[in-house]
Amino acid sequence: MKLLIPFSYYFPEQCAGLYIVDDVMHQAAKNGISSLMYAPTPTRNVPKDATWVKDETSEDGMIHIHRFSMYGEGKNPLLRALRYCFCEVAYLHAMLWKKYDVAFIDSTPPIQGLKLPIVRLFRRKPVVLDLQDIFPDSLAGTGLAKRDGLLWKIGRVVENITYRNADRIIVISDDFKKNIMAKGVPEEKIVVVYNWVDEKAVVPVAKEDNLLYDELGINRDKFSVVYAGNFGHAQNIDVTIAAAERLNSVENIQFLMFGTGGLVDDYKKIAQKKGLKNMFFFPLQPVDKVSQVYSLGNLGVVACKKGLGKGAFPSKTWSIMSAGTPVIANYDEDTDLERLVKDNGLGVFSAADDSEQMAQRIMDMYNNRELCAEYGRNARQYILDNVSKVKSTQKYVDVIKEVVEENRKKKSEQ
Repeated sequence: MKLLIPFSYYFPEQCAGLYIVDDVMHQAAKNGISSLMYAPTPTRNVPKDATWVKDETSEDGMIHIHRFSMYGEGKNPLLRALRYCFCEVAYLHAMLWKKYDVAFIDSTPPIQGLKLPIVRLFRRKPVVLDLQDIFPDSLAGTGLAKRDGLLWKIGRVVENITYRNADRIIVISDDFKKNIMAKGVPEEKIVVVYNWVDEKAVVPVAKEDNLLYDELGINRDKFSVVYAGNFGHAQNIDVTIAAAERLNSVENIQFLMFGTGGLVDDYKKIAQKKGLKNMFFFPLQPVDKVSQVYSLGNLGVVACKKGLGKGAFPSKTWSIMSAGTPVIANYDEDTDLERLVKDNGLGVFSAADDSEQMAQRIMDMYNNRELCAEYGRNARQYILDNVSKVKSTQKYVDVIKEVVEENRKKKSEQ
């Protein structure tokens, strides 16, 4: 059995969610399924000392990464949109001409689904959609599209085409499942698989053993609130900055901000303008330093703009917890994340956009270090008990096997 994966980014690029497709490919290889990934040449957040080749194989040839030439993203929205379109042409070519049994596509960029009717017409190959983001809902939540506006309506058309032509849709939360079922997707087409973390790779690191303190000049003695990830619209960095401003006079609380993205310079300027002496910005660290980054924190931030919570579930939540760090969530209420944090004692929760409540929750933990440490231990144990890398990736592989078998039966009955 052969799996074809058209994908927007791959290592050595540093992007959230890359581990998902990589882990799935390796688990598929253990099940005797080979993978062929089509990806553009690395241009986004590539470490200076990184090396790569156009074609590479691993797992005794079971995994093949083919990189086609493509210019870098940059910040120009038009060039970025054209880049996505050029990549889609390359992906469509692969899906029409390469030998494979099933295709596995990601939800980013959302235009990925537009090629599926063509593929279905000419190849009749099954497709598994990995739904990590729900468009256009996320666009509306970030203010980039108005509900019922032109962009929203176009997004809904693209969304419907994608869902209709996917044989199976893997979603990352029950909120996602409810969302797309309300849009007419049959329940039997949907499989819920929460994202995971490699609990053996992301582990708690004791303060005295954490080299990042000395490398980055971070004070070991202060109570640290850590954010790591993209600095974009959806992540609502503004609310973390506002909470930091409210706590600026508390000498022993510091906010450590790790990341990249189009708005990082803007946020640095905002923090500087507000005179925040408690907020420090650092570059996004390599994947092998995730344990060290989140172990810096007494709390790890998971935030979203109001209205986005039911259309997203940040996978960083699992990395924070795996490092034994409790979560400080600033998120939509009545969501899977709120229930997860509150029901299992994994940290503290505040309503999306409420910086005053977020600051108060941080102070609660600052004033009760024993409870904060207990939440951290609970978080690590929850990962060990519930979010196993092997079990979760096997669920993906089982879905892939299932759709291939269903497709074979359809062909034999025709």
